[in-house]
Amino acid sequence: MRVLSVDLGTSNTVAVLSAHGRPPRVIEVDGSATMPSAVFAGEDGKLVVGRDAERRARLDPSRFEPNPKRRVDDGTLLLGDAVVPVTEAFAAVLRRVVEETSRQLSGSMPDEIRLTHPAQWGPVRRNVLLSAARLAGMGSNLVLVPEPVAAAAHFASLGHPLGPGQALAVYDLGAGTFDVAIVAATQAGFAVLAEDGLHDLGGMDVDQTLLEHVGRSVSHRDPGGWQRLLRPDSTGDRRARRALQEDVKAAKEALSRHPQTEVPMPEPFDDVLVTRAELEALIRPSMLRSVELLASTIRATGTTPDRLVGIYLVGGSSRIPLVATLIAEQLRVVPISLDQPETAVALGAHQVTQEGISLRTANVPSSTGGIPSQAPSTGGFPSQPPPTGGFPSQAPLPTGGFPTPPPGFPPYQQPRQQQPAPQANFPTPPRPEQAAKPGRSKVPLVVAAIVVVALAAVGGFFLIKPGDDLPTAAECRTEGAKDGQGFTPCLRQLAGDVADGGQCAPGDGPADVTCSLPESYRVDYAQVGSQDEARGILEAELGAKTDGDHVLADWRGNGLDGSYRAGVSGDSGVLVFTVKDRPLVGWLSRTRDGVSPDALADFFAANVQPGT
Repeated sequence: MRVLSVDLGTSNTVAVLSAHGRPPRVIEVDGSATMPSAVFAGEDGKLVVGRDAERRARLDPSRFEPNPKRRVDDGTLLLGDAVVPVTEAFAAVLRRVVEETSRQLSGSMPDEIRLTHPAQWGPVRRNVLLSAARLAGMGSNLVLVPEPVAAAAHFASLGHPLGPGQALAVYDLGAGTFDVAIVAATQAGFAVLAEDGLHDLGGMDVDQTLLEHVGRSVSHRDPGGWQRLLRPDSTGDRRARRALQEDVKAAKEALSRHPQTEVPMPEPFDDVLVTRAELEALIRPSMLRSVELLASTIRATGTTPDRLVGIYLVGGSSRIPLVATLIAEQLRVVPISLDQPETAVALGAHQVTQEGISLRTANVPSSTGGIPSQAPSTGGFPSQPPPTGGFPSQAPLPTGGFPTPPPGFPPYQQPRQQQPAPQANFPTPPRPEQAAKPGRSKVPLVVAAIVVVALAAVGGFFLIKPGDDLPTAAECRTEGAKDGQGFTPCLRQLAGDVADGGQCAPGDGPADVTCSLPESYRVDYAQVGSQDEARGILEAELGAKTDGDHVLADWRGNGLDGSYRAGVSGDSGVLVFTVKDRPLVGWLSRTRDGVSPDALADFFAANVQPGT
């Protein structure tokens, strides 16, 4: 069995291969264990990747994208005069990995390819990754592995086994983002109990902070010249800026090993001496944010740092010494790291057993009881896929890969950390401080959380099992009584957790209810006279949203299923979702620069879709 694992990172891509019964080994591309994820569009239309792309960037930086993963929501990249779909940029990077792997296998292809992805990626982003993999010639035997699950598997392989009921915190500081996850071991694999992240914190942001510090030291020498470096117009200025960015990044990396270093500067500026103390003073507030988020995510599982098996540092930027120092100071736990944290996720994806690969993270309310001996968690494949609970019914998965999803359906829905909907069969979890009081269940809280995860995986239908407490389709064809917020029983079923958020009120116009959501989103709900009226609202809301393509997909949750469509115009975007057999409709909207159909779809899947 030849298995290839690929971690497509923001700055670097790492691939690991096991073949012919040998232990997994990192595939060296162009003589290095890490290949830059960079893409360069040549004038002939061909895409060049890796170190070749970085070399070509010195000739024309406008045709270069160093971090395509950070552009996953953009749809397309403008590289010089070439418009390149993001899927093609991803595919070019993955294709280079496949070519090198095939060469080392004497022209053969791996039997299975595993692709890692951030735990917070929703169905739209995961579809981009899967589409790129197929476009790269990776075939259909593709397996998705959440990055924290892979990291936990690698941690366990280093002589730190996790037994059922034990949990690990994964602190992942990469080039583009910071992600934190609490991963627990179950009898069948790993489950992500809680996860969060900061999309504005990563190694690139540290580089930018250091660049600004250097600028404050030298810009007075030639303010106009410094501004040309920051906002280059000519090819020469772009080359100078590119070289400066590389030197600043190299200086940051050197300060992880040495107390001071120099940043070479272009003419007419003098070289700048920077110290580790200066860098740490600059980035301390940002790093404290990451540690505070780590602490709050641990608390969300109802446990404390000292009860974890460990805190595992992964991602290239986690080698910054200040990271480990702050974690030790703030949480009183010394974290564990590797000499090469960039390779941990790819190596760990190889260590996850076929039965322990997780397609999604899970809501984890607190509960009590023991772990059923035959109950696989969301960290592993159930013997039969769940027939409900937000996932389409499927045949049993074949060994080595997932079935191809039906057209237009986001295949692997990933719930976010929210409380279960009111219709759920699980009790509302107590607050952590309540759960810690004497007299409560003696089962540790982490174990209790895993119990619920394991039960949920055995049958997602426990979370949204329709019963007498949920309205039928026939009942929803006549308008029921409204509560103080404007919800009918049918609309409350559609709203799910949103209805309990405390930010909903009776709407106006076609909306029965209007709810305010984080990040300037708003969602409206209406129960109308017929499904034709619901489609009329869809057409009215989306008729003017003509910028680019619409995103269409099916959804399922809370005993309902339907479809949605998202579109944008200017800085205004809307996603309208309808129910297959009921005259119910909702529309998610946002007005902000940079809004996109993909971003709306991700937000819907994570925060609005019933049953998430």
